[in-house]
Amino acid sequence: MHRTTALPISIAALLRACSTAACAMAAPTPHIPPPRELLRPLAVPYRLLLGPGPSNLSPRVRAAGSQQIVGHMHPEVLQVMEEIKAGIQYAFQTRNRITLAVSGTGHCAMEAALINLLESSDTVLVGNNGIWGERAADVARRLGAKVHELLKPPGEYFTLRDIQEGLAQHKPSVLFLTHGESSTGVRQPLEGLGELCHRHGCLLLVDAVASLGGVPILMDQQGIDVLYTGSQKVLSAPPGISPISFSERAREKMQRRKTRPPSFYLDMSCLASYWGCDGEPRMYHHTGPVSSIFCLREALAGLAELAARLPTVTTVRVPEGYNWKEITAFLMDKHSIEISGGLGPTAGKVLRIGLMGHNATQDNVDRLLQALRDALQHCQHSRL
Repeated sequence: MHRTTALPISIAALLRACSTAACAMAAPTPHIPPPRELLRPLAVPYRLLLGPGPSNLSPRVRAAGSQQIVGHMHPEVLQVMEEIKAGIQYAFQTRNRITLAVSGTGHCAMEAALINLLESSDTVLVGNNGIWGERAADVARRLGAKVHELLKPPGEYFTLRDIQEGLAQHKPSVLFLTHGESSTGVRQPLEGLGELCHRHGCLLLVDAVASLGGVPILMDQQGIDVLYTGSQKVLSAPPGISPISFSERAREKMQRRKTRPPSFYLDMSCLASYWGCDGEPRMYHHTGPVSSIFCLREALAGLAELAARLPTVTTVRVPEGYNWKEITAFLMDKHSIEISGGLGPTAGKVLRIGLMGHNATQDNVDRLLQALRDALQHCQHSRL
């Protein structure tokens, strides 16, 4: 009997053998051809985005987005995440430990706030004076919470007396308000609301997607318990990553939950661990959007250097006899400028003009005003 001796195989030979085996088991030939559109180079026109968001990116943010990505748990990315947390704390004016960025747009941050704060036994009071209050009430109902709404006509905000009466009547555990209601162009005053809510044993949740960075918000001083914003508005970063912060009161409420949040992706205990908010070694939760993280870091750096803050969304009544769609289409086609029509209760009634972040310059205001003059001259026969 001859004894066979096993010979060592080189890594290169092993790879060649695997490659040969893979070719031998190749998949069948595809029958659907590649789309012709994808065989052409990507072409994106430049447009001046003066709608209620997104806004144009600053050069430093664009440069950050073009950086080569590295692993989402590499120390370089974790360091950038630390810098982002500090930047959000500055932007929000808070020292909250649970301060991070959710991997998603402002809608995702809204859901993250409500999903983590509310259980089916909770009552939430939603200030509804535009589309974002409507959306928050919808999300809360889907969670099974008891939802009551404070209603105001478009263009109006909630007074301290309105809120005092709502808190006394409904005894909610959470009050939701939109700080910058971009569908109507209204800013909700926040002074005194945190103290009022806390006297009633209620947490104050504020949507600042359209206002953060353009209108001062002092989270700790104003007693806001949960605050979130989006990246694509005043911060002038790409959409898809959203700063959010929870007060100690909110953290304690989340710790007292009887049931786990219904979303694993948005479970704040997991996200806080992933972002290193608890002082413990970071735990992997999901693959963070590395390029968006780089862009958000630079956007927050730009905010830290900004000397002046400007109002963000101006609503202008559509002149009588004009069709808003023709005005906005003319601005886009002839001047490559985007503004928007109304949204929700203001649909068809107003034009919404955004001056946010990198776009908030006198030159852009002058350019838009000239374009609007041109539009009104050429669209004057578009009778409703």
